[in-house]
Amino acid sequence: MATELKVKLLRYTPEPEKLVASAAKLCYSPVGIEKIEESLDDDKVVKFLDMLMNLGHESPVEHATFTFAVEGVSRVLTHQLVRHRIASYSQQSQRYVKLHQFEYIIPPSIRDNEQAKRMFIKAMEEDQERYNQLTEILYRDVLNKLINEGYPENKAKKIAEKRAIEDARYIFPNACETKIVFTMNARSLFNFFRHRCCNRAQWEIRNLAIEMLRLVKGVAPTLFKYSGPACLYGDCPEGSMSCGKMKEVREKFKNLIPKV
Repeated sequence: MATELKVKLLRYTPEPEKLVASAAKLCYSPVGIEKIEESLDDDKVVKFLDMLMNLGHESPVEHATFTFAVEGVSRVLTHQLVRHRIASYSQQSQRYVKLHQFEYIIPPSIRDNEQAKRMFIKAMEEDQERYNQLTEILYRDVLNKLINEGYPENKAKKIAEKRAIEDARYIFPNACETKIVFTMNARSLFNFFRHRCCNRAQWEIRNLAIEMLRLVKGVAPTLFKYSGPACLYGDCPEGSMSCGKMKEVREKFKNLIPKV
């Protein structure tokens, strides 16, 4: 069964912009943290963060963290996502979760071509059927061996099911839907958006990055004011591999509507 991307901002540091401004000001101030916080109103926070971003002083930004819950994504996407190492990840396990009817992601190029779409869906349905068959074959095989070894039946059944699931999962395709919760600090998100909002990123992780950017802009607009692909406020770093659409990309991200 086909499914679609769902992104939710689960938690984030309370008053993330004030926290970052306070931490950054401490680097240059002789007074204590409480006095710094008391002196910061909303206007001062905005002005100071603007200055901070323009200076490129990003270490204080790491104090603000954001936790996302993502569903309806493929394992292709999560393999790309976990390459961003300054983050914490918790992903649904195919080893412990039996997929009675796995969901899958259909790439737009396949979804928009009827012949390709029919072929793709048929392959997904066949994979599910083979997974079910493999699980049953492996379950019976392991169960019989364990019972012959003297294991109690109830314990043998639990072990057999786990072993069957963890090996049968190898048949699943990259399109198989997964769910993941992950936390990044704001500085890691800057880097993530620079790479994954780019047109050179694959469509699925690019869509995720854009939705994440809309969410964080909704709660920390000044902090993420300059976030987006690398070409947003500078030259395209892709050289001859550039998409050649820098003007359109800049227009799109400068007018990106925050998600509240």
